[in-house]
Amino acid sequence: METPHRIQTLGILGAGRVGTVLARLAERAGLRVLIARSGDPAPIAQRMRAIGATAASTAAVIEESDAVVLALPLGKYRMLPAETLRGKLVIDAMNYWWATDGIRDDLSDPRTSTSELVQAHLSDARVVKALSHMGYEDLEDEARPAGAPERKAIAVAGDDADDVAVVSALVDALGFDPVHAGSLAVGIMLEPGAEAFGADVDADELRAMLDRFWDSQRGIVVARTRRGRPSYDC
Repeated sequence: METPHRIQTLGILGAGRVGTVLARLAERAGLRVLIARSGDPAPIAQRMRAIGATAASTAAVIEESDAVVLALPLGKYRMLPAETLRGKLVIDAMNYWWATDGIRDDLSDPRTSTSELVQAHLSDARVVKALSHMGYEDLEDEARPAGAPERKAIAVAGDDADDVAVVSALVDALGFDPVHAGSLAVGIMLEPGAEAFGADVDADELRAMLDRFWDSQRGIVVARTRRGRPSYDC
């Protein structure tokens, strides 16, 4: 069986707090990092250069990267260039924030995870949910080498086993233990309103949180609206 490729060049769309932290962690992990903002990359070029990343246009980031992280406001997902992202491994690190995105029933509908909405828009891309449930300050402060005591965990959800493996290897390289949550459908367990959202815990406790989801108030609502629990399988 062929081993899934590892990410060598990581692209990031979004140069806010989350995007900047992820760029810093990826550079420390030895990856080439390309990052784009909305519009001209020149205003962030010096700031990105200082952390070892390269500011570029959205098109250049997508074209030159092995995987692209979405670190944008979720409400803008329909503006993502679906054709340009065709065939790309896309890591969805976005969350629904009503203060930023506005009141959006489509982004809070328990019948679907927000990553499924992103996948539907980017129909020919390969979307994996990751790097979304831990706060950006914890992402920066808690990164540890593999095997280090008290290493924290980050969940990964996706529909393709090879893509989940590639993203899990990235999570490990960034300094966290990857935990397989299941398919994109169960990525709702990582969204605001779920216990795992905001979690800064080790792998065992993160798995326990995911296992408890279906007995939580949010999990019961999700299961009822979906007429059962989604599959954990990729």
